[in-house]
Amino acid sequence: MTKAISPVLRPVSLRQFGRGAASTLALGMSAALAASPALAQSAEPEEVELETLQIKDHTADSNPYATEGAPYKARVSGDNRRVKPLADTPATITVVTQMQIRESGRTDMRTILDSQPGITVGTGENGNAFGDRYIIRGQEAKSDIFVDGLRDPGLQSRETFAIEQIEVTKGPSATFAGRGASGGTVNAITKLASPDYNFNAIDLSAGTDNHYRGTLDSNWRLSDNAAIRANLLYMDEDVPDRAPARHRRFGAALSGFGKLSDTVSVSVDYYHLTVRDRQDLGQAVANKENGGLPNFSIPAYSQNEDFQNASVDILTGRLRIEPFEGFRIENTARYGKTTNGYINTSVSAFTRGVSDPVAPGAADYRINTSRAGWQDIDYFANRLNLVGEFETGGMKHNLVTGVEYTTYTTRNRYGSVNASNTATVAAANSASGYAYTISGAPNCINGTGTALNAWCVTDGKGNLLANRSSLYNRTGITRNDLPTSQWKVQTMAGYLMDSIDITDWLNVSGGVRFDSFDFRLIRNDPVTGTVLVTGTPAVKQDFGYNGTLWGYNAGLSLKPTENGLVYLAWANGADINGGEADVGTNCGYGGLCLATDSSGNPVYNSPPEKISNLEIGTKWDLFGDRLLLTAAFFNMIKSGIFEGGSNSYIATGSLGSGKLRIRGVELGLVGNITDRLSGQVGVTLMKSRVLKSIDNNFTALQIAAGATNVGKPISNFANNSVDAQLRYQATDKLAFGGTATYQSQMFGGQPDTAAALNTTDLDAVATTLTPGPFFGQPNIRVPAYTVFGAFVDYKINQNFALRINALNLTDKNYFSAAYRSGSFAYVGDARTVKMTLSAKF
Repeated sequence: MTKAISPVLRPVSLRQFGRGAASTLALGMSAALAASPALAQSAEPEEVELETLQIKDHTADSNPYATEGAPYKARVSGDNRRVKPLADTPATITVVTQMQIRESGRTDMRTILDSQPGITVGTGENGNAFGDRYIIRGQEAKSDIFVDGLRDPGLQSRETFAIEQIEVTKGPSATFAGRGASGGTVNAITKLASPDYNFNAIDLSAGTDNHYRGTLDSNWRLSDNAAIRANLLYMDEDVPDRAPARHRRFGAALSGFGKLSDTVSVSVDYYHLTVRDRQDLGQAVANKENGGLPNFSIPAYSQNEDFQNASVDILTGRLRIEPFEGFRIENTARYGKTTNGYINTSVSAFTRGVSDPVAPGAADYRINTSRAGWQDIDYFANRLNLVGEFETGGMKHNLVTGVEYTTYTTRNRYGSVNASNTATVAAANSASGYAYTISGAPNCINGTGTALNAWCVTDGKGNLLANRSSLYNRTGITRNDLPTSQWKVQTMAGYLMDSIDITDWLNVSGGVRFDSFDFRLIRNDPVTGTVLVTGTPAVKQDFGYNGTLWGYNAGLSLKPTENGLVYLAWANGADINGGEADVGTNCGYGGLCLATDSSGNPVYNSPPEKISNLEIGTKWDLFGDRLLLTAAFFNMIKSGIFEGGSNSYIATGSLGSGKLRIRGVELGLVGNITDRLSGQVGVTLMKSRVLKSIDNNFTALQIAAGATNVGKPISNFANNSVDAQLRYQATDKLAFGGTATYQSQMFGGQPDTAAALNTTDLDAVATTLTPGPFFGQPNIRVPAYTVFGAFVDYKINQNFALRINALNLTDKNYFSAAYRSGSFAYVGDARTVKMTLSAKF
């Protein structure tokens, strides 16, 4: 008979027993028994079949949430409120484990999530700050990023050096996440100190495009009841084929654990990240008349003075009390501060003016608007959980209840700094948070004028200028300390969730949550710092209201066999007007929407946006729980959408007027396919449709000509996507594998509405409209793409291993996101090759 040990990390006292040591110990015990006549005689009358204890080697830094022997497959969630194993949880949850992250060669969260099925990325701009922006099943999720179950606000550039696994929940999940979370959530589970073992792990990488990266992960066992852990990061690289755009990161995560008694333990951890990047806004996208495609020929043009400087500092404390088996009390408190400041440059294709002294009428590229912004966030959160397991009437309950308090304050300084047509420009648009002087002289002509007024990146004959990255030559950059807007939301929440095993084959689950919020948004004059008064009639830009959101979920699970699950699940979500902290009153990007009443007064305290998801799915845990197959059919309806107005930012009587639907199927495979082949494969097939809109982003003439959002697909939404990562263990020392990511085409536009539509008027007469040939069709297209990667991993000895990663193996030209007007689109990384030496001791 064989009995397997639960897949947990062994304490130090057991790690010394390898396979050979265990065999020696067994032989020694047999010899001792044989040497004792009395024992030998007493054992003769009967035969005893002894259990064979399987002790398998663990790497000390292994992910404790992963399945033993199947490191791509997560067994449980790192969120303790998920009381069931993932294979028994009635929801679509995709987990990217630590080993999968390492072997993929993807190191920042944006690159990892962009490859996941059902997720796309969005762009930043002046009213929608630059940083990681995720879109799950067509719904904004930039404010729905969590770390260890607590919301992690702010537009950041998130790294993975201190992460055990990334959990993506698809579909609304208000009972777990609170407000927002309409398309899903991302929860990063961090590495914490443990007194079970000592280890040191070092990864040193070098590669193309001046890539250098080093990480350290060390855990020190101070005693049986105390430990500390440190994770450090240094990274410097050029954006592939887009220098001088670059990434530069410095990070540290420190964690301490102490067990105060048999029932009480505490932990404290601190996380810091410094970002010193230089953004590349990529290429322009032609409109529908000009083919609707990005232009792959525009060269790298980032200016040497461009930057994105960000920092993150987070302190978290945890208290766990387990007074008796089956019941525990958990309290987590967190304080954090993030800052994000940037100046970056875009480029556009144009035709030189007829008076251009070098190449009149030539096609060229010119750098134009500088985008600049500065945001800082302070936040505090405290969550108290009570988790209990008990039986009543023969039914087993897994009950979770808790309260959560959060307060977030965001100060925004955003806008544009524009160059004029003079050789030396004092660019002091304080709304951007920055002021500087442009001392670089214009070198070409745009328009019909005769004076140099533009900065071209070529000589007009197709030759790139050697100084194209220093055309603006910004000097004297200073930062304005006065914010243009201050956003603050305080929330007190309470929730109750239960998972009830009625029988061995029948489970019902459900939950309820309330979030009582207090919202305030103030817009300031950036020069004087006083509250703005704008409009006719005059409106003081100080807005505040409060209310309560309710969230629910319910599930019914059937287990036709011990390793199979069939479920029906329903969940909802809701968000408040102005719920996106980084956009102020920019309604078109989730900021506060201001409609007007009959007297011209602002109206904004409206019912929340609501979304619901009905899902039918199945999960099968095969091959000794080492391979999980999943399938889910879902239908999401979002209503009460705050629609942007004709200028994309101001709502004109459109609060709660929009409605959309997303339907699809998601298929998944993760774990060990054979003894040597393992991996994760995900497929998402979806379709989106706008069901209701007042079309206030079109003029009356355009509507009369047939322009409408209704029936159109939503923006930033790919119908089909696939991601696969496979690895083959060829020998005990050699493993190799690869990745493949496919994403179908999508269209640029604003969140929660139809893709930006073509509205070309051929007659150009103000009182009439003659529609162009593409009128009413999506105007800005991001083409479909498929990219491949590969890796080889060789174990040199017990302490050292070497891995080579190649990303975008075929050097595919592709784009990951496009701005709604097409003025820029993010370029996907070109081919990159990295070599990593890993040491563990």
